Amino acid sequence: MPTLSPDFGAHLLKATRSRDLDEAFEKVLSEYLELKIAALQETTGRLEEKWGMEFSTFRRRLADDDLLANAYSYDVEQDFWEWEDAEHLKTHYQQVQIEWT
Repeated sequence: MPTLSPDFGAHLLKATRSRDLDEAFEKVLSEYLELKIAALQETTGRLEEKWGMEFSTFRRRLADDDLLANAYSYDVEQDFWEWEDAEHLKTHYQQVQIEWT
């Protein structure tokens, strides 16, 4: 079973204003997951607004070469990779959040 150093445990308790390490860790992990999901949602929302569609539609239209922009341009490719990464990570963190709660 993993252990925490006394210094780390003390800082965790102080930062969360908790009396119990389990409670402190739960608080930190829950807040971390919420922040990560919110940040990734901002990314996906920004890209949905930029392209006027959801990622699944963007991916399909990109594969069909049905975008107004050049599908092989650097900007389109960068948006695709950023969007795909954000979608995968958001799903991952949401699943961890479901399992945690």
